[in-house]
Amino acid sequence: MSESWATSPAVRKSMQANKSRDTKPEVAMRRAVHALGLRYRVSARPLPNLRRTADMVFRGAKVAVFVDGCFWHGCPQHHTMAVSNRTYWANKVKRNVDRDSETDALLLEAGWLPMRFWEHEDPVLAAQEIAAAVRARRPA
Repeated sequence: MSESWATSPAVRKSMQANKSRDTKPEVAMRRAVHALGLRYRVSARPLPNLRRTADMVFRGAKVAVFVDGCFWHGCPQHHTMAVSNRTYWANKVKRNVDRDSETDALLLEAGWLPMRFWEHEDPVLAAQEIAAAVRARRPA
């Protein structure tokens, strides 16, 4: 395990148990958006040729919603540095932030509106913001 990102088998097992979709913040936000009468695709690719998924996709309105985890995406308010393997994790988060920026730029270029929310944000307030954007961008 010398080449691994994990410092021990226990750390590896714990990290592999992290969910990539349907996290509590995502589900809470989806419920709040659904309660406002909006329907969406879950964990879908807004751009079929780009291998990146958004947490919620509103195809007709061209809105892609991402619920970013504070640790994984470098939240300025809540991100904490890993205790072990600091360099690896700092580089990993930097790559995630760079990829997020690139994804946003590609979506904007294709006429989409990317919307990003941190996992700690109020899902009801975020849902209201999403609903306003989707309704404003729907085709007439």
